[in-house]
Amino acid sequence: MFNNIKRIHTFITVVNSGSFTKAADQLFMSKAMVSIHIKSLEDSLNVPLLIRNSRGFIMTEAGELLYNDFQSIFSDIHASLGNVFAKHHSLSGHLRVSSTVEFGEACLIPLIGEFCHIHPELNISFHADSSLNKLVNENIDLAVRLGTLEDSTLKSRKLGCFSIMLVCSAKWLAQNPLSSLEEIQTAPWIANSNLKNANHWTLHHSDGQTFPFKFSPKFRANSSTAIRSMVQAGLGMAILPEWLIKEQLQSGEFVEVFQDWRLPKQDINVVFTGDHRVRRHCRALIDYLVEHTHF
Repeated sequence: MFNNIKRIHTFITVVNSGSFTKAADQLFMSKAMVSIHIKSLEDSLNVPLLIRNSRGFIMTEAGELLYNDFQSIFSDIHASLGNVFAKHHSLSGHLRVSSTVEFGEACLIPLIGEFCHIHPELNISFHADSSLNKLVNENIDLAVRLGTLEDSTLKSRKLGCFSIMLVCSAKWLAQNPLSSLEEIQTAPWIANSNLKNANHWTLHHSDGQTFPFKFSPKFRANSSTAIRSMVQAGLGMAILPEWLIKEQLQSGEFVEVFQDWRLPKQDINVVFTGDHRVRRHCRALIDYLVEHTHF
């Protein structure tokens, strides 16, 4: 029984990490031993669990069944052990936190710094990434994500919301004056390639009017700081978060176009896997972020 539990743990780690090599590193064993564990588990069940291919491996139907049954069990075990330890020790351990580079640098890392001063025995790794896929695959504990969440298998808590703005450089606007909303649809645009509908938005007026618009982006970038730099270079218009361009707005370098019309505010969520137990230091950081994230 104990051997099979160890083999199942190895199997879960291989699937979560996405490779036998990464699993071996995480489990502090050789890659050959990982393969032996998987083969022994398959032999004991008399069914293949993983099929190797040129890209790595895929799970068989039996493998998916085993993974789905035991992933939550092992998560519960780790959470329970962590909670027992935390009850009798100060807040410590290792937390892996993820967010976009821009939001991490501007907002999240300063809050993490304050939290670590309160809990000096806690170790935190920050991973700059906008994908939610790595939340499980790379053992990320908490991910702060901006905008609408689409994955219902993940749990989340809302931290707040922020304004996004339709902007361009003052120099560009002086050379390309806009007299009507319709003209923004034919202006040169810089779009965020990370967004699903980066070229389709709706402006809202305080009197209740709406103005849906689409545009064909002339330029694209997959980071907000790159888009900000492209606006500074006078390449055209863009939609950017207010927290990222405060200095440029205050200095007059950037101009918000048609200020009576606003774009919908965007949510800030802290996301974590759907286990019914969350470790104590995860809960503590989530609570701290909820309390201290202000826009």
